[in-house]
Amino acid sequence: MKRVPVVPWSTAPTYPPLIPRYSHLVVQQAASGGYRLGPELLTAAAIQARVAELAGAVSRDYEGLDRPLILLSVLKGSVSFATDLGRSITVPVNFDYVAVSSYGQATVSSGHVMLLKDLSMDVAGRHVLMVEDIIDTGLTTAFLFEHVQRHAPASLKLCVLLDKAERRVKPVEVAYRGFTIPNQFVVGYGLDFNELYRNLAAVHVLEPDAT
Repeated sequence: MKRVPVVPWSTAPTYPPLIPRYSHLVVQQAASGGYRLGPELLTAAAIQARVAELAGAVSRDYEGLDRPLILLSVLKGSVSFATDLGRSITVPVNFDYVAVSSYGQATVSSGHVMLLKDLSMDVAGRHVLMVEDIIDTGLTTAFLFEHVQRHAPASLKLCVLLDKAERRVKPVEVAYRGFTIPNQFVVGYGLDFNELYRNLAAVHVLEPDAT
């Protein structure tokens, strides 16, 4: 069999991208009816640095468990955060997922929470860390906490990337907090508007489109 020569990375040819960088943002903005991508609130570097710090704290606090820590990711928004957090945590972890809805296609939480996907793992007697992308009113988180508590975990704590503390209606105890942010609708790093912008590495403000 004829062997195919291996080309070193240093001499491998480079090709121009088929689509200009960030041109996907134009498409997303066009589909965002009435809104446009605003300024960057948190850079990708700042997010990753903070995720590493949170992972270090979680690793220290849960060291020595006899069973893996369960990271309970709240779909869909926390997937990017939970994945990066899980990669950096140094203790064994299991992943599970729940899904709720409180926004629909609005930029403000409706306050009406629906459970769309339930736990798939038995969390009874297990240590559970719920991972959220963002908390504002606290109603969704409180709903989920009460729901998971009914399954009798050994412990249940919350790790959230973004906290709109000034919007709080229902008190929520946050064990691990990434950033406290102002009352602005934000997208990126898993957060969306009409299922757009989740793929951005940074967090941006979503603004009304005045054009």
